[in-house]
Amino acid sequence: MNNFLDTLGSIFGSSDRLPWTDADIIANCEQEAAGAGILESSGRSESYMRLSWALVHSHQPADVQRGISMLEASLASMGGALQQKEILYLLAVGHFRAGDYSRARRYVDQALELSPDFRQATNLQKMIEDKIAKDGVIGIGLAAAAVGIVAGGIAAAVARRK
Repeated sequence: MNNFLDTLGSIFGSSDRLPWTDADIIANCEQEAAGAGILESSGRSESYMRLSWALVHSHQPADVQRGISMLEASLASMGGALQQKEILYLLAVGHFRAGDYSRARRYVDQALELSPDFRQATNLQKMIEDKIAKDGVIGIGLAAAAVGIVAGGIAAAVARRK
C-alpha cells in the first residue's frame, strides 16, 4: 500500500527542485536595479540579471511573466556566450514555472548547446522531461477513464434496452 501511495505521490507531486523567491527578495533586487539605473536599459548589468533571476523563481505567475519579458527583451542585446547561456537558462526556468514545457525545453537545449557541461541546465532539462512524461501519463490515464465511462454508459444503455 505504501508503494502505491509513493507512486501516486511521485506522479501527482511536484518534482520542481528549483529555488523559490518571495516578494522581499524581488523588492530588494528591484531597489538594487533602480539604484543602478538599469530598469530601462538593455540588460547587461548584474543587477538586471539578479532581478530577472528573482522574478522567474517567484511563486507569483505575474512576476514570472515579467521576468520572461525582461529576459526576452535582453536576448537581442546579449553580451558574450556566458551571459547568453545564463539568459537562455533563466528563460527555460521561467517557461518551466509558467507551465510552457515545450518552450522551456527549447531554451534549455539552446543553453546546453552553448555549454554542454552546464550542470544546472542539465538538471532543469531532466525536470522538464520528467514533467512532460508525467503529464503524458496523466493525460493517457484521464483519456482511458473517459473512454471507460462512455463505454460503460453505452453498455448500460444497451443492457437496459434488452
